[in-house]
Amino acid sequence: WRSMALAATGASGAVRIERHPQGFAILWLGSEPVNSMTLDLWRSLLDALTTLEKDPVVRGVVFASALRKDIFTAGNDIKELHAPSTSEARYREFWRTQTTFLCRLLRSPLATVCAIRGACPAGGCAVALCCDYRVQSDTGTFGLNEVALGIPVPKFWARRFVACANDPARADLTLQLGKLLAPREAHALGLLDEVVPAAALIPAATRAMEGFLKTPDGARHATKVNVRGEFSAAWEAYIEEEASGGWAMLSTPEVEATLGKVIERLSGNKRRAKL
Repeated sequence: WRSMALAATGASGAVRIERHPQGFAILWLGSEPVNSMTLDLWRSLLDALTTLEKDPVVRGVVFASALRKDIFTAGNDIKELHAPSTSEARYREFWRTQTTFLCRLLRSPLATVCAIRGACPAGGCAVALCCDYRVQSDTGTFGLNEVALGIPVPKFWARRFVACANDPARADLTLQLGKLLAPREAHALGLLDEVVPAAALIPAATRAMEGFLKTPDGARHATKVNVRGEFSAAWEAYIEEEASGGWAMLSTPEVEATLGKVIERLSGNKRRAKL
């Protein structure tokens, strides 16, 4: 799966919270067919995170896909980034909402686990990288492959990717080549904590969550903030500057043409699938 997709459905009702008596919730992403990350979906994720963080009974959250296909998400909706298909005002709101969610997730007081079934490029990978624990099914992809589509990997996404890796130089090279990794490759690079068969994914995520919940919430969260707080604050402070630079880049004729071709290709694939 490419790092971006065309939305086929709205995000209304696409994010569902399932609360468990052990003190955590599963946040199911179910915007068929591929969980395209539109402005509406990012808003829904941010609203759900806010709701769960305010719930005194909930101590952790597992992110998982409810799609019929083996896809966590296919990444950001291409039309949110293709300048002729959107507007500067909408793009700025899109980028602000997306980045606010990722920064909040990175430093959340909740224990966070990402249960990745299948494909997980770009925006989905960014969500996973901001979680405390990542487990993926043994088939799929993982990575930030924006370069392959002719656009740069966002600054703080790239830095987080490299920080999570056990081999920074190889992680850097992976980003520059726009490469998507197989789950076991990503695990070997330290980007994933665990790889399991798809049928064992939610049980594995649940076990990981139970491990987190054995520790005192306050001490665990304070430690998380000690490690990630300054990075998260710098990232959040960069939102408006990044949105301005992003729009300027996306508005160039070269990038408009490149992303336009991606839209044509994705639209063609959708039409063929209906035949």
